[in-house]
Amino acid sequence: MVNTPPTRIGKVVGASLVGTTIEWYDFFLYGSAAALVFNKLFFPTEDELTGTLLAFLTYAIGFVARPIGGLVFGHYGDRFGRKRLLVVSLLMMGGATFLIGLLPTYATLGVGAPLLLTLLRLVQGFALGGEWGGAVLLVSEHGHARHRGFWASWPQAGAPGGNLLATGVLALLAAVQPEDAFLAWGWRISFLLSGVLVLIGLWIRLTVTESPVFAEALARQEAAPKAPILDVLRHHWRDVLVAIGARLAENVSYYVITAFILVYGTTAAGLPKGTVLNAVLIASAVHFVTIPLWGALSDRLGRRPVYLLGAAGAGAWSFAFFPLVDTASFGLVTLAATVGLLFHGAMYGPQAAFFSELFATRMRYSGVSIGYQLASIVAGALAPIIAVALLDAYDASLPISLYVAASAVLTLIAVAFARETRDRDLTAVAPTTSRPSQTLTTQ
Repeated sequence: MVNTPPTRIGKVVGASLVGTTIEWYDFFLYGSAAALVFNKLFFPTEDELTGTLLAFLTYAIGFVARPIGGLVFGHYGDRFGRKRLLVVSLLMMGGATFLIGLLPTYATLGVGAPLLLTLLRLVQGFALGGEWGGAVLLVSEHGHARHRGFWASWPQAGAPGGNLLATGVLALLAAVQPEDAFLAWGWRISFLLSGVLVLIGLWIRLTVTESPVFAEALARQEAAPKAPILDVLRHHWRDVLVAIGARLAENVSYYVITAFILVYGTTAAGLPKGTVLNAVLIASAVHFVTIPLWGALSDRLGRRPVYLLGAAGAGAWSFAFFPLVDTASFGLVTLAATVGLLFHGAMYGPQAAFFSELFATRMRYSGVSIGYQLASIVAGALAPIIAVALLDAYDASLPISLYVAASAVLTLIAVAFARETRDRDLTAVAPTTSRPSQTLTTQ
């Protein structure tokens, strides 16, 4: 029997949401800064788009480190539990972000500046690689299966929450400071703020108990694989491929909408950066609120139908997205970002429960992490780089829309061939389908 009673689901959701919001704030802050600041301060070149491309290359390196973090954190999380690994990931992410705020620029340190920036970005990616799987599992493995999609979607809301916070801080600093002051030192404030946020997140995260599903597996003396990732690849390789395919449209569309829009809006569309930042700010707020609604809808209709709607919508909307940004109208730019993120939310909301239900308990952390993070390399890491390269090569938005639509087609295929997982019992040794009443109930 488990000695410590499980934490109430609301408290677990709150702890996961706050922690993931802080970690995504750190991660997304880098992306926004790469588009607005790092290209000038760490990669100064005569061609602005080239400097931006170099900045986004270091941005992409963070994604390369994410699967490695997922492997390491997943290995120990499947063997020793979810909670303690989440504490480690939060400390690593916050520390790296805080140090970025103290870095000397290229003008001061020369080539050493971008090298140090790249190193800290690697630490950020490694930490985030372990964060996502642990956070969604801690919630998915608490509570009743009938509402798993809803509750598990709240850590997902930490992504737009973090982006909302990062974009909001940068927009505020850009609004109250002249351009030269913002580039000289103002941007550093947003990174140094991470130190305070991490302390808050750490205090909240330490108050929750371990996942009851994992604790029950320990109580049953269920054997832990010596190398969980090998068991995942042996028994769940199809599920890993489903997770990777499902992530393509979700990841590509998100980074085009939230990161590349800063480049496209300020260069091709000629908009002030404050206008684009505010549009993304409003869209992220709507995104934050609606993600749990999509998760709740997946509890009623199933994970696949909601996910397929999001993928099809994201692919189709990509052809309206850029023409709306080209109008240079704040209202239409905001509409472009908001609708795009609504379709993204239809994929992202059910995703945590969907992926969690694919794997057995003692290999679940490794399974969800590797599937989720491998896709981040080929999708999220490359999306801004490919988009910038396409814009530079063709000086038109249509090739970028075709790129987003192609990723949507691949996701539609992957999810269409996946099995519905809504009623799966997470307490089973291997993933099996059961009635919701047979699953773990909320404490």
